[in-house]
Amino acid sequence: MTTVAVRKKEVPRDLDHCDIPYYVSEFVEREVGNDYDSLKKLDNLIDKLSENKKLLEEQVLTVSSEVPKRIQHALKNAEDSKKSLTRLLEEETVLSDSINSHLLKAQPWMEDLDVLISQVEEIERHLSYLKWISRIEELSDSIQQYLMTNNVPEAASTLAFMAELDIKLQESSCSHLLAFVRSTVKFWHKILKDKLSSDFEEVLTQLRWPFVGPPQSQAFGLAAPAIASDVYNNLEMLFCQLLKLQTSDELLTKPKQLPEKYSLPPSPPIILPMQIMLSPLQKRFKYHFTGNKQTNVLNKPEWYLTQVLMWIGNHAKFLDEKIQPILDKAGSSVNAGLEFSRALVMLILEKLAVDIPCLLYDDTLFCHLVDEVLLFERELYSVHGYLSSFPSCMHILSEESCFQRWLTVEKKFALQKMDSMLSSEAAWISQYKDITDVDEMKVPDCAETFMTLLLVITDRYKNLPTASRKLQFLGLQKELVDDFRIRLTQVMKEETRASLGFRYCAILNAVNYIATVLADWADNVFFLQLQQAELEVRAESSAVSQLQLGQLASMESSVFDEMINLLERLKHDMLTRQVDHVFREVKDAAKLYKKERWLSLPSQAEQAVMSLSSTACPMLLTLRDRLLQLEQQLCHSLFKIFWQMLAEKVDVYIYQEIIMANHFNEGGAAQLQFDMSRNLFPLFSHYCKRPENYFKHIKEACIILNLNVGSALLLKDVLESASENETLKPSQPSATAALNELGVYKLAQSDVEILLNLRASWPNTGK
Repeated sequence: MTTVAVRKKEVPRDLDHCDIPYYVSEFVEREVGNDYDSLKKLDNLIDKLSENKKLLEEQVLTVSSEVPKRIQHALKNAEDSKKSLTRLLEEETVLSDSINSHLLKAQPWMEDLDVLISQVEEIERHLSYLKWISRIEELSDSIQQYLMTNNVPEAASTLAFMAELDIKLQESSCSHLLAFVRSTVKFWHKILKDKLSSDFEEVLTQLRWPFVGPPQSQAFGLAAPAIASDVYNNLEMLFCQLLKLQTSDELLTKPKQLPEKYSLPPSPPIILPMQIMLSPLQKRFKYHFTGNKQTNVLNKPEWYLTQVLMWIGNHAKFLDEKIQPILDKAGSSVNAGLEFSRALVMLILEKLAVDIPCLLYDDTLFCHLVDEVLLFERELYSVHGYLSSFPSCMHILSEESCFQRWLTVEKKFALQKMDSMLSSEAAWISQYKDITDVDEMKVPDCAETFMTLLLVITDRYKNLPTASRKLQFLGLQKELVDDFRIRLTQVMKEETRASLGFRYCAILNAVNYIATVLADWADNVFFLQLQQAELEVRAESSAVSQLQLGQLASMESSVFDEMINLLERLKHDMLTRQVDHVFREVKDAAKLYKKERWLSLPSQAEQAVMSLSSTACPMLLTLRDRLLQLEQQLCHSLFKIFWQMLAEKVDVYIYQEIIMANHFNEGGAAQLQFDMSRNLFPLFSHYCKRPENYFKHIKEACIILNLNVGSALLLKDVLESASENETLKPSQPSATAALNELGVYKLAQSDVEILLNLRASWPNTGK
């Protein structure tokens, strides 16, 4: 077995220094191996290799004989290709010469043909020109025939078709043809418009149009139902015929436009029948509110604004019930009521454009005008459904000089209002002080009035047409908030010496209220839209960092963040000052308690009933009185922050200055725990369910000091072992686990060791 194993052991080869090629040795190894019996196969193997060699030699001979033949064939193909290319080049030269010769011969013919083609094209243009003239004359004759037979509807339809042809010809350079078509359209348009307008006005007169009384006093129907039916049929027929003249009317009449500085949105012309219906109202408006009439006075803008609102309201029912069905039947997308309102609003815009420059520098008149315009806009949108895409008074107020004046006046009156509210006797008193449910925030009157002022300003500018104008008003609001914050800070500094006083607390409530309301506003859709607009403006100007842009885009911040942060900082400073004030009083009241003889107090077993330490009374009374006082003067959210901050400071103070600075016998430790758990902690039980959780240092120190002797010894041993051995035995409990089992989570191991050493009496363990 050992011999076989040796035979089969593979002999390593040095491939770099072996004389026999590697593949030969591999072949022998594979076919023969180390088995000597396999040598019998050598004859067969030699025969097989000889046959393979012969076959390979034949293949080599075959390939060596075929390669020259292929090369010769390729060379022959190349020669043939060269001859073909030469022949094609010769043919190309002959053909090119032939073409050039033909072109030279045909040149005179081409010139003659160009002349003929030009003549034909000119004749075709003349023919087309004559066809257009003939077509227009035919249409003109048709209109004349229709009018002679009193077929006005067909005449109006034909004129509408002629107007469409006029529009199609606008790109033509035939100025005379254009002038002929336009003059023909104008001629027949005037005749038809005059005739239809006259008939339409007569029908409107029969309907007692316009309605100057309230809707309930209007009687659309006439006395006899049959007559009323005829009148309304005529109204519908004439209205539809006038609608057909709309295209030609737009071609011939240029609507009155206000200057570009007002940036009015594009709007289509008022439909022709509505123009006729509005004509008497426009005459009334211009009669009363232009020129030297007594009704045209700068200090009474409400007169013409109210008049227009009355007209819109008086005619709304008729337009909705009688005119809108006609428009729907005619396939028009026009809303009768909105079209009527849009035309009357344009009168207002023209009037404002004239009046505003006259009163721009009179603050009283200008402010009154803005107030009345805003009231007009509010009723126009809310009551009459006016669309924000239409021209409105806000476009006039958004004109640069007018808008800057508006901003200035708005700021001036806001600052005056702020002066007034802060100087009022009731500035720091809550309006709802006697209503507990409503007065949760304990908001002083000045803060509530100020936020109402900001809200009113928002209502005034929220319908401005552009985001840039809204952002300017938002900037004004931020300025006012910052100004009010500075004023509150100034008043607060005057009250610093009485940081627990009524006015100081009122200022703190005001700061908290303003910050809370601004944070609520930040989630309002209107201000979110302004935030997006501000983001776009800042992105274009590159005025802020990519981080700030990212925060704005992700809504992590808001438009009021800067103001809120300043207010929160002021609130924190004021609360800290109050906490420090109360804490100083508590420390002063705790001086005797610090000197308590904790080392010599009787044990609990020696006392019939445990009672509060007399030296703790001043400290606890001070705490109680200040908590009650500030609970009444601060709003709930502020008071919660206050008592938690105070509890933290008291907890650390008692732990460090009283507990860690004294030694305790059994009675002293029990007395301390009684004072804390039965007297200090309950003071805060009105504000939370488990007040001891806010005094973790005291609570856990009492646990350590009041451990029975056996537990204390065991704990001490565990802590000492943990200190000596960084790696504990698996069976030995860790120090942290031991402390957690006792309810100690806050104190560090070193602090617990100190506390254990503060215990005065330990039994003699023989160590």
